[in-house]
Amino acid sequence: MTWTDSLGLASRSLRRRPGRALLTILAVALGTTLLVALGSVASTAGSRIVSKLSNGGPGTAIKVAASQADADQAYTDDLRAAGSKPISDGTIATLRRSPQIATVIPVMASQVLVVPPPFGSEAASTRGPLAFGSTMVGVDLRQANNLPITVLAGRLPRPGSLTEVALTESYLDHAGQSVAGVIGTEVELAEPQAYQSQTGPQFRGRWLRAQVVGVVSQQVGSGAVLVPIEQTRLARLWSLAGVDGGDVLPLPASPYSGAIVLASSLNDLHAARQVVTGLGYANSAPEHLVSSVLRYLRVVDIVLAGIGTIALSIAAMGVANALLAAVRERRREIGVLKAIGARDRDIMRWFLLEALAVGGVGGLLGTIAGLLIALAVGVSVNDYLSQQGLQSIQFGDVSWPLIMAAIAGTSVLAVAAGIVPAMQAARLSPREAVAGL
Repeated sequence: MTWTDSLGLASRSLRRRPGRALLTILAVALGTTLLVALGSVASTAGSRIVSKLSNGGPGTAIKVAASQADADQAYTDDLRAAGSKPISDGTIATLRRSPQIATVIPVMASQVLVVPPPFGSEAASTRGPLAFGSTMVGVDLRQANNLPITVLAGRLPRPGSLTEVALTESYLDHAGQSVAGVIGTEVELAEPQAYQSQTGPQFRGRWLRAQVVGVVSQQVGSGAVLVPIEQTRLARLWSLAGVDGGDVLPLPASPYSGAIVLASSLNDLHAARQVVTGLGYANSAPEHLVSSVLRYLRVVDIVLAGIGTIALSIAAMGVANALLAAVRERRREIGVLKAIGARDRDIMRWFLLEALAVGGVGGLLGTIAGLLIALAVGVSVNDYLSQQGLQSIQFGDVSWPLIMAAIAGTSVLAVAAGIVPAMQAARLSPREAVAGL
């Protein structure tokens, strides 16, 4: 019996019982659908998370303070300060030379008095929100993608702009405004300076009015106002032009109030922290948290793979059961074929090709359905992320290796499930098979 003859027998057998063949293919397709959908969603989400953590994401960010690190700094994720320690341009240059560090973004903060609208004469006649003291945080916004900043509404100020600011939710709480209502409004900022008068130290402000272009959530520094670093640099120069205001307004002792250090990769995070700690600076990084997240992702992958494997195993049992039923139905046909010269391996080939066809068709249909389900899940997830002001994740990418692996895997599994029925059919003797004719 040739391969062509075996293929013809397998095709005819499937057409003979279309209902059973369809149900068997459906069982394989359902198992493949579950495995592909779970695998696609888990791998896509996991790879996006690891990518964000590994390449300039929050997981590789080390927050450095202008403070001396205490003796326990190396053993905790939290910042452990034991006194002030200036961060200078030389410090930034030293950190940037480390091979474990991808980039260093200096942070410059300045005290400000924040005055929400209304202003001027309108403020005198209208009871509006009170001015409050806060901190203006300045960073190089050209590297905003490398900073722990999330835009909740609007946009970030243009790099180098002296007339645009982004505000945090703490400003909204003080001003009694909504996220949508604050965009496009103006805010007045007073940068303080201490000066010596005849009666002692006095304070005055350098006033500026800026347009609110965005609302952000940021972990760069503690403050209600986010601006380009050029703005805080001017505020620092203004403050240094005065005198020491004592505990109320001391002169800035450090050129920078902090820095954000990004490790080259997630694997370099520990080494990068050691470099920072070795220079004596207090710092914080989610080093142990990230390790826990990666372990949990691995556990989730194992659990999802187990669920998919169980589903495919059930489908394989369905294939085996269908072929066993086919063997019982075709005993006489098998006996006739053996009587006219068919060998055991020819009978096995017939049933294994039938199992291969069921597994291949079911795997193809299940793979397509699994990718469509992953795409639908991605649409729902991205809709939720957009409502929360978070970056979307692209699901449902067509991965040809995944498609080929799913189809080939289900085909091999179906063939493996058909081995026992095929061997049972091949071992039938012609006399036993045609008994009762």
